[in-house]
Formats: sequence, structure tokens, C-alpha cells
Amino acid sequence: MLNRYPLWKYIILVVVIFVGLLYALPNIYGEDPAIQISGSRGNDVTVNTQKQVQMLLSEKEIETKSIVFENNSILIRVANNDTQLKAKELIAEELGDKYVVALNLASATPAWLSSIGAEPMKLGLDLRGGVHFLMEVDMSTALEKLLDQAINTLKSDFNSSKINYSLLNKNSDQQIIISFDNNDARNAAISKINQLVDYDIVSQGDKKLIVAISDNKLQQARTDAVAQNTTILRNRVNQLGVAEPIVQRQGADRIIVELPGIQDTALAKQILGATATLEFRQVNNSKSYNLNDIVSGKVKVPYGSEIKYAQDGRPVLLYKNVVLTGDHITDSSFRLNEYGQPEVSISLDSDGGKKMLAFTQKNRYEPMATLFVEYKDSGKVDKDGKPVLEKQEEVINVATIQGIFSDRFQVTGINSVDEAKQLSLLLRAGALIAPIQIIEELTVGPSMGEENITKGLESCVWGLLISVAFMLIVYRLFGVFASIALVANLILIVGIMSLLPGATLSMPGIAGIVLTVGMAVDANVLINERIKEELRNGRGIQHAISEGYAGAWSSIFDANITTLITAVILYAVGTGSIKGFAITLGIGILTSMFTSIVGTRALANLIYGGRRVNKLSI
Repeated sequence: MLNRYPLWKYIILVVVIFVGLLYALPNIYGEDPAIQISGSRGNDVTVNTQKQVQMLLSEKEIETKSIVFENNSILIRVANNDTQLKAKELIAEELGDKYVVALNLASATPAWLSSIGAEPMKLGLDLRGGVHFLMEVDMSTALEKLLDQAINTLKSDFNSSKINYSLLNKNSDQQIIISFDNNDARNAAISKINQLVDYDIVSQGDKKLIVAISDNKLQQARTDAVAQNTTILRNRVNQLGVAEPIVQRQGADRIIVELPGIQDTALAKQILGATATLEFRQVNNSKSYNLNDIVSGKVKVPYGSEIKYAQDGRPVLLYKNVVLTGDHITDSSFRLNEYGQPEVSISLDSDGGKKMLAFTQKNRYEPMATLFVEYKDSGKVDKDGKPVLEKQEEVINVATIQGIFSDRFQVTGINSVDEAKQLSLLLRAGALIAPIQIIEELTVGPSMGEENITKGLESCVWGLLISVAFMLIVYRLFGVFASIALVANLILIVGIMSLLPGATLSMPGIAGIVLTVGMAVDANVLINERIKEELRNGRGIQHAISEGYAGAWSSIFDANITTLITAVILYAVGTGSIKGFAITLGIGILTSMFTSIVGTRALANLIYGGRRVNKLSI
């Protein structure tokens, strides 16, 4: 029989709309302004900290929705942004710099929705507020590292080829100076260097060579430093739980980072600027030196060594030569050992494992130190106005090498479990290839995001109302069908956007939704006009409805598939907000085809199907 749907089709249609509505619901509840308190390095957040904060807020008569202590941090929900700012200032002043007090936004979704995985759409920086950074990679430090690696490589190559040299060091022009005992050794070195594509001989003299790293190698190092830092920053931000960050390269040596939902630039700087890594150094424990005399300045620091300090201020004499750096770390995890003390287990790549194996074989029963290295903003700027980064180093562990090991070992001597967690996290996310400088920062407040959301919603509502009015005036009852389908289409778009883990809604995404609202009625216009045409040609009402939907299908498919291809191309080649526009447009096309064709056909069949009809309201 014409224009009849079996029951299972109606059930599927209702289930799809209901599921879409269920997962779209969390967007109604929004987010609460919140303050998040976490410990900085070496300081833990405890239940006592929570009680201290509760007493402070109670004394200052600041109302809170909830104060929750979980995952070693405290989350305080408040009613509005003014209360949030006031509470943050009070708490930061009370706790001091031992804790990180950050503005945040916490989801207000009810527990019953969260239990089925229903969460609100992830909003971009322009809608949710957050921080934007333009960061510049410190190439001078990257090239300094490259030069040190080149010196070590040349030393190793010369030793393996039995080429004797008296001096191999760098000068102020970022070049390598090599002195030899005789010209035969110099000539042998020239032959060896010529075989290495990464080096150029700048000049040669009597028993002397000046070597520079080749231009191709320098350019490759610059490119790699930015690319690897971009990847590492992205991994670090993801692992630290910042929702939907944007981390992308800009130009030769700059990186853009956007962190939606974070309102505290100090917290963001702590996350991004933590260039933490480890260096494993051999301890100079020669009995011919008195460490106290060296520290007091009575005796010079031995050549090739330097003084570093532990957290308790104890000096340690280390060789400058680095046994291994954090660049070779592939994985790290924290745990408590059999004595209940925190430690970090470290895994190395194959190259790092070989270096550690060779070192431990030669230096068994000798002390080795683990040096924690971190670059921090010094608060000063150079002549160009760029922040000056300060290198901070701390010996966290000195241990005697008891056995031979290679790619797996443990670092002990860490003060607390939280410190072990933080160190493990930063090492697992990767050490930055070169320090980064924040040359531009911008905070987008929640109020600006709310204004954008309001304007976006208004544009959607106006688009929806105009489309509904047009369809009702022109197509009467079939216009009602189209209007119901239009509302269902919006519900499905929001539901799918909330479900997709990688989808972020921004202003261009809202533009994609508004565009979809306008385009969604196109299919129904084609269907309704085709039905009217069949009626004018003398067809019966049931045949006109059937032919209207069947005849318009090919035109609807062609029109939508070309737009969908455009959306796919935009997503493939676009970045950031362009991708957001492409995602909402693509989802909108697919959902509008479903609601406009299947949805309106179901309503038409329900009202007119399988019965004698004398007149069609169209």
C-alpha cells in the first residue's frame, strides 16, 4: 500500500531523535565558574588545605555551590564570575606561592546524564573563554645543544679512528676549534670530516682546524626543533587534561597555543613553560679535591666539572659531560617502592639504552647523579623586549651504580608522590627540544564568550523562525512537517557534536549551523514542489506524495553530496576554526537529509498514508 511505513521504521526514527535529544540536553545546563587549587612542585594539596580554604571563604561570607577534594586538587564551584574572581584573589593571597590557584569552568551536567557519557559540546576559545599564547622557540639554545652533540660526535669518531687531538672545543662564533699534535693528524681529521655531510671545514692552519655545522643541518635542526616542540606541547597539554587545545605552528619558529576554559595565565604558563627534563651525570668524587674549599672559593672548580646543588642546599661536584639527556626517554611512570618511598621508573629508546649500558659497564660502583633541569621565566626582558628564560637545575638523586643496566631503571630521592607524578608526567609528555618564550598572551574572558554564544543563538533562532514562517505560509501542513524536521535536525546536530570527542564548537561552527538551518528546508521545498507538480498533472493524492519523494531524491542527493564534498575538503586542508566550520556543516548536511526525507515522509505517511484523502494541505 502506498505511503505506509512499517512500525519498526517509526521506532527507529523515534529512538534516533530521543538519543539525539538525550545527548543534547547537557548543553542546557552549561558550566559553573570554578576555582581549582593544585600543589606546585614539592607541595601537596591535602584535606587540611580544603578545611583552610573553607574557613577562609566562610569568614569572608563568600557563598559556594560545592567544594570537592579529588585527584589531589580542590575544585570550588561558585554562582557567578564576580564571586569567582573575588574568591580566587583571597585564596591565592592566603595560600601563597606554594599552590597554584587557577580560574576554571566546571561542567554543571547532572550525574544521571554524566553516567551515560552525556557531556556538553566542547567550546572553542571564542565561546568559552581561555588563554591564547604566541610562543617563540629559543633557537640559540637548540643550536647550542646541537653544537655540544657535534663536539661529542667528533670526539667519538676521532677516538675510534685513532686520530690524536690536543683540543676540541667551541668558540664564541658557534664553531668548533680543533688542535692537533701534528699535521698528519690534522690531514686524517680532514679526511674523516669530509666523509660527514653535517660539517663544513671553515679554515685550516698549522696543526689546527675550524669546523662549522653545515647550513643544511642547521636548517633541519631549526625545523625539527619547532616541529618536535609543537608535538610535545600538544602531548603535554592533552595529558594535563586541558580540553580541546589548539597547538599549531606559525611561521619559521613560532607556535600558537590556545587553551579554552583556562582563565589563569599563570597556570597555563606553568603547564606550557615546564621544560622539565633530566640529565644523568657522573659525580666527580676524586679524593684530591675538597668540596668545601671549592664551594667557598678557596680552590678553583676542577676543569671539566661544575658545582650543582640538591634541594636541601647540599653541593655536588659533577662532570660537565652529560651521560644521557631526557631526549632519550620514551616512557616514565611513578610508584612506591618496598619502603613506601616514591620513585620514577624510566624507559629509554635503543640509542639511550646503548649509552647507559656502555656507561654503567665502565663505571660500576661509581656514583651517578640525576639532575632535574627546568627553564622558567625570570621576569626580565632582553633588549628586544622578549622574556629572558632562567635555567634552574637541582640534583634530585645521587646513587652508586650497583649493577649494569640499559634501557630500564628507577630514579629515587623524590620528596613526595605528587612530585613523582608531576615529574613522570612531564618526562612522558617529552622534554622540549629547546626552551620557549611567550611573546604574546591574550586572555579571553567568560563574559566575552557568553556574548558570542548569545549572538550565535540569536542568529540560529532568527534563521529558524524565518525558515519556519516561510514553510508554514507557503506549504501549510507540509510546512509544519518541514518545521518539525528542522527542529529535530538542530537537536541531532547538537547531540552529535556533543558525542564527537574531537569536535569543538566555535563562532565559525555556529555559522555552519546557521547555514545548515537555511539549507535544511531546501530538500522539503524540492519535495513539496514536486508533489504540487504531480497534483497539477492530475495524479491522485497518494501517488503524488509517493512520486514527490521519489522524484526529488536524485536532486536532493546531488545538491547535498557536492556540499558534503566541499565540507570534507575544508576539513582536510583547513586548520582551527575552518575545521570547526567544516565539521558542523558536514554533520548538518547528513542530519538534514535524514530529517527532511525520512522524518517528513514518516509524518506524511502517518497523517495521509493508507486512507482516502480528498484534499492535500500543501
